[in-house]
Amino acid sequence: MSPTERKRFIAKHVRELSEGGRMQVSRNFIQHGNTSVYDHSIRVAYYSLGLAERLHLRKHMRELVRGALLHDYFLYDWHEKDKSHNLHGFRHPFTALRNAEADFSLSRRERNIILRHMFPLIPLPPSCLEGWIVCLVDKGCSVYEVIK
Repeated sequence: MSPTERKRFIAKHVRELSEGGRMQVSRNFIQHGNTSVYDHSIRVAYYSLGLAERLHLRKHMRELVRGALLHDYFLYDWHEKDKSHNLHGFRHPFTALRNAEADFSLSRRERNIILRHMFPLIPLPPSCLEGWIVCLVDKGCSVYEVIK
């Protein structure tokens, strides 16, 4: 898949998630540095898809992209001083999964990607290769967004 095809594939899923849920709300929240949760999620999806292609994985690309797009679907500003945001790094995968399940029908693989993307902070590792890809790419994107 060319970079342009990869962008189109992701854009298709962003449209679906925006029409059926609250994906656009994530534009309102900053994730790292000055990067929105929305832009961060798209970046993670783009590079996760690229890594999967380099590994010659083609079977679960829809679930990989949807899981990557929804991995931080927590829908709040974690930078606000609020007790409910304490331990955000440990709790937000559970909130993201709860929000995603409220808005969409998810596969087991998509649930796993969302819930376990914070390994090793969350002690249970991903149980599928796509989950490992999103977990690793998320960390790389996060570092980039913090230092850029």
